[in-house]
Amino acid sequence: MTDTLTNPKLIQGRTGPWEIVMGLEIHAQVASKAKLFSGAAVGFGAGPNEQVSLVDAGFPGMLPTLNRYCVEQAVKTGLGLKAKINNRSQFDRKNYFYPDLPTGYQISQLYFPIVGEGVVEVEAEDGSFFNVGIERLHLEQDAGKLIHDLSPTESYVDLNRAGTALMEIVSKPDLRSPEEAVAYVKKIRTILIYLGTCDGDMEKGNLRADVNVSVRRPGEPFGTRCEIKNVNSFRFISQAIQYEARRQIEILEDGGSIIQETRLFDPVKGETRSMRSKEEANDYRYFPDPDLLPLELEQAWIDEIKASLPELPDEKRRRLMEQYGLSQYDAVVLISEQAKADYFEAAAKGRDAKLVANWVTNELSARLAADGKDFSESPVPAAHIAELVALIEDGTISSKIAKEVFDHVWNGEGSPAEVVEKHGLKQVTDTGAIEKAVDEIIAANPDKAAAVAEKPQAIGWFVGQVMKATGGKANPAAVNDILKAKLGL
Repeated sequence: MTDTLTNPKLIQGRTGPWEIVMGLEIHAQVASKAKLFSGAAVGFGAGPNEQVSLVDAGFPGMLPTLNRYCVEQAVKTGLGLKAKINNRSQFDRKNYFYPDLPTGYQISQLYFPIVGEGVVEVEAEDGSFFNVGIERLHLEQDAGKLIHDLSPTESYVDLNRAGTALMEIVSKPDLRSPEEAVAYVKKIRTILIYLGTCDGDMEKGNLRADVNVSVRRPGEPFGTRCEIKNVNSFRFISQAIQYEARRQIEILEDGGSIIQETRLFDPVKGETRSMRSKEEANDYRYFPDPDLLPLELEQAWIDEIKASLPELPDEKRRRLMEQYGLSQYDAVVLISEQAKADYFEAAAKGRDAKLVANWVTNELSARLAADGKDFSESPVPAAHIAELVALIEDGTISSKIAKEVFDHVWNGEGSPAEVVEKHGLKQVTDTGAIEKAVDEIIAANPDKAAAVAEKPQAIGWFVGQVMKATGGKANPAAVNDILKAKLGL
């Protein structure tokens, strides 16, 4: 048990501690209007088989034509992952039969991928950072989709997705806990969205992960891994890893051995189940695609793409901390969504950046989440948050009143300044009016006033009463100062 206390990532089994070892293969659909090797449209929501070319359908004699834009998107992603871009890469045929793969093979890259090794910096739950190595990124085409629930005796095939460009991002086995795995996928997703190379929509299957899980005794060689296919939510990734690690530990502690296989995660039962024994590369009879020449990229083009990269999450986090004096926590929360970071910067110009960050990451974020909106759909423009903060800064309203003002602004009643004027929400800074309220409350409560001398913290009761008497509009600092003077503190 000592080992698990010194290293909380270890799992305690019946016979001692175990370590989970994971590597992930993230499949990201390339943000492109056309497929990887055909001009067929890409999009969600079309009717069955409405976005299929003769190439996608595997008609005889049809030749693939590589989509240059998809290549550019892959290069851009590789650069965003700080990975090596290979000037020469090659497409291979991965041969297997499945009803939603009409050609009988998938065009992928096995031996010579377009992107080589890289590294991603990921923030852990405790605020520390860890690195995850990238093994490779390769381009490949997606398969179609089988539909089994339209008939009790037949399956239907929808080829709309067939031929869609995918980037498979393969990590090294550097992950050691479900939390690390989830944090890594979130970071990859954020990078892809910043780059504009994938929309990251996991509900539509545009980003999904194959999770390779094995367990070992601390310090021992890697164990036999099992691959959990096509997990498409952060919660399911965590649940699948936890179940699979426990399953493997129980087998090993009972004296059994792990069979390398492909498994599926059942989110209803919260368990993984066997799908098929794990294939090796030779089972697919890979060979270079005879219809596609090796892909050779000019360094000048790669440099041009690199020069066009936007500011990425890590750089933005560091800049927000330096430029606005934000804490690492605030900066990390803001850069988690590009639209959120952009919103913050638009609102923070000339304002108290910490106060703006608090409003953006707390009140506004909570309202948007409750309504299922993101920052690009916010009914409250950044200028209104800036105006709200300005009213707090100049003493027009208190932080407490600001929440009431925000409610009205959220409901479309106008700008913060208009709302304050319309509802009479200006903070009372007239010391005469505050002093009158203080005198009345002290006169009505002489016993409590006398007790304050022995128990100074009791002044809080008086503060609350004055704020109540002034409808929450009195300046809290002025209330405190006047009460202390009146009560002899």
